Amino acid sequence: MSWEAPSPCGRGSSPVDLPDYDLKSGDIGTVVLVHQEGLGYEVEFMTIAGETIAIVSLLSSQVRGIGDREIAQARGLASS
Repeated sequence: MSWEAPSPCGRGSSPVDLPDYDLKSGDIGTVVLVHQEGLGYEVEFMTIAGETIAIVSLLSSQVRGIGDREIAQARGLASS
């Protein structure tokens, strides 16, 4: 399956774990900024309640757009 690049203010998901931020592959965030026409992205990850967990700079290989036929999954975060 091929994925489209995320768009500004669109949903994005990281296909890789980001342990420095307690983020797992598949976690969904909001693209808040696109760098150099898609070479990189700033993505905000937050809890369901709207608490920001991290705003992360990602390379294009570390984020993908979310399709309309995908299902979101909830998971708990480690205590901080």
